[in-house]
Amino acid sequence: MQEVARVAGVSNATVSRVLNNREHVSQATRERVQAAIEQLNYRPSRVARSLRVNRSRILGLLVSDIQNPFFTALARAVDDVAFQHQYTVFLCNSDENTGKEALYLDLMVSENVAGIIITPSRETDSPCQQLISQGLPMVAVDRRLLDVDIDTVVIDNVGGAYQLVTNMIADGHRDIAAIVGSQTITTGRERYEGYLKALADHGLTPRPEMIFKVPPTESSGYQSALRLLQRPDRPTAIFTGNNLLTVGALRAVYELNLRVGEDIALGTFDEMSLMTLLLPDLNVVAQPTYEIGSVATQLLLNRIADPSLPTQQVVLKPTLLSKDGNLAYYRQSARR
Repeated sequence: MQEVARVAGVSNATVSRVLNNREHVSQATRERVQAAIEQLNYRPSRVARSLRVNRSRILGLLVSDIQNPFFTALARAVDDVAFQHQYTVFLCNSDENTGKEALYLDLMVSENVAGIIITPSRETDSPCQQLISQGLPMVAVDRRLLDVDIDTVVIDNVGGAYQLVTNMIADGHRDIAAIVGSQTITTGRERYEGYLKALADHGLTPRPEMIFKVPPTESSGYQSALRLLQRPDRPTAIFTGNNLLTVGALRAVYELNLRVGEDIALGTFDEMSLMTLLLPDLNVVAQPTYEIGSVATQLLLNRIADPSLPTQQVVLKPTLLSKDGNLAYYRQSARR
């Protein structure tokens, strides 16, 4: 920086103001500094800057399964907003493993990240509590932490599941099975609650043998759907709690030579862009995934700037897609 200042004929402080796009620098001076930067091929040291301000320009993002398209879209939004504010993103994948989650949190802390966005693998007894108490800015997404005062961005899981199952009931289904995620996290539990509420409000009684509470993976969806579809009294419709469960269920449907919309109805809660276009009879509640990521990142940046802000609980609304509205919705999503 001193060499840039010497070549441009300005002070170190002026070079710093140009690098950080601050005001009170004339256009002529700014151009001289930029010319010196290009001449010397100068690149600011992120490490040196983080040591000087005791904070890096890196955000940590810890998700449960990056192979899930929901988290891929979420990560894209986080990266977009971070880049706009001159931050980079350090992405880690916990695989729903609490030990792996703790390891990556420690690694992020050792890398001096400015803050962390996390999809927690457990809703209580989280290591996030200790990190927050130590002053590290954090935001939880997709799932709630029940014993931690933390900024949170989720969707209305109960309402979305209720809408979806109600729509299937309106299509004439009275025997609707459910394959939902583990009940040890709020997302799976809330979607199951919405399913039960829709049945109750329409005078339907859930059948325990038609309900599977499983890890939210493709394999779990496949095994559960296979068992349901091979029953002599198989249901006419299946509600799945996320997109990976749906992919597994679809594999079981095709393996048994059945047809979605004719032999069995499927209702899914999540991002299913391409599959929804290929299967117009698929019932879908779409999440505002990009918005979840962008809102979470902005909340984190706000907390980094002012740690004294009160915590916020943001609940976004999902969208129930009609069968003829899928294409328009996903074209709109692709333009984001």
